[in-house]
Amino acid sequence: MSDALSSKIDFTQSVQNAEQELRVLFPPTPLQRNEHLSKHYQADIYLKREDLSPVRSYKIRGAFNAMRKALAEEPNLTTFVCASAGNHAQGLAFACKHFGMRGVIFMPVTTPEQKINKTTIFGGGRVEIMLVGDYFDDTLRAAQDFCKREGARFLPPYDDHDVIEGQATVGSEILSQLDGNTPDMIVVPVGGGGLSAGLVRYMSQSGPDIDFRFTEPSGGRSLHSALQAGQLVTLPHVDNFVDGAAVARIGDKNFEILKHIASSQVLGIDEKRLCSTIVEMLNIEGIVLEPAGALTVDALKDLRSEIRGKSIVCVTSGGNFDFERLPDVKERAMRYEGRKKYLILRLPQRPGALKDFLNLLGPEDDIARFEYLKKSARNFGAVLIGIETKSPDGFPSLFARLNDNGFSFQDITDNDMLSEILV
Repeated sequence: MSDALSSKIDFTQSVQNAEQELRVLFPPTPLQRNEHLSKHYQADIYLKREDLSPVRSYKIRGAFNAMRKALAEEPNLTTFVCASAGNHAQGLAFACKHFGMRGVIFMPVTTPEQKINKTTIFGGGRVEIMLVGDYFDDTLRAAQDFCKREGARFLPPYDDHDVIEGQATVGSEILSQLDGNTPDMIVVPVGGGGLSAGLVRYMSQSGPDIDFRFTEPSGGRSLHSALQAGQLVTLPHVDNFVDGAAVARIGDKNFEILKHIASSQVLGIDEKRLCSTIVEMLNIEGIVLEPAGALTVDALKDLRSEIRGKSIVCVTSGGNFDFERLPDVKERAMRYEGRKKYLILRLPQRPGALKDFLNLLGPEDDIARFEYLKKSARNFGAVLIGIETKSPDGFPSLFARLNDNGFSFQDITDNDMLSEILV
């Protein structure tokens, strides 16, 4: 038997073994045909609900598998360490409780209390939380220094063969749940690359010919940039809104598996449009998805023409959504949909001027924000106004009425710098 064939068989079998071991923790996450999405896109759309795992993300798979194999190699290990403020921390905590291990989890000092509490609960008294550093690089360095001092085992979030193998169990479950049928396409989110690398390797080695599409937030396209450059790239800046997938540099081992794919298979998802999908899935389907977990569903908007009549699996990778973020998500969604605008209005400083402005609003227009930016004894004052409406079609006529009545204004909705300062 050739080394390549042996490696292929070994990985496939190892993933299937890992899946069986996982059953002591939880049953396979559901693979559900979604009627709403299927009808909308005229396709068979299935959601692989990783948001319904015990820690509400797929990260428990890689953490459990890596810890299981580390203990098999070194039975005397007592402590596992990670640096994470998100789903990997919760996965490691859950695995530590299962194996009776001590876990030390390093998080940035800016980590929300809600995430700290959830990680502590999942650990069941087995984990310690260490808040170190304002930035993740500082947190990671502290975790690695701790491992050197204490002789503990560091468990990476994605750049690790055993983690990749654990995440690949998602693919093993998908094939089993489809009763021998294979989907035409799997849409998968990409952050550090553990899930995508595991799925690609497993599917390519277990037989079925499946098309893949990979989704990254527009503010963190590490895989797409690496594929275009033909080598690993570290992004100079990352938008952390999609915190579960905003990674400046994809993992080395992960890219080695993914480097053959075409950059055209990697879709960049606009963060504001993504918010619209999060709200849609919550309002229509009652499904709570974190931003990274909604990437694959949002990508269907870009894939509409090529998925019609086909079977598509979207991996909804996580549902750890902090509802304190909901107002911001709704705000971004409305701005993307064109149903909310922010204007800087030069309002005449005379009696009745505000009433004149209000009389120009349409029946579905609502003032959501009104704030004087500068009011003086001069003839005009600058006012920040937020206007919400049911349909974006009304704004052109509103702007025309303002112009016709001599009101001077500037639309700053899409001016990210001004919006960040003023809104």
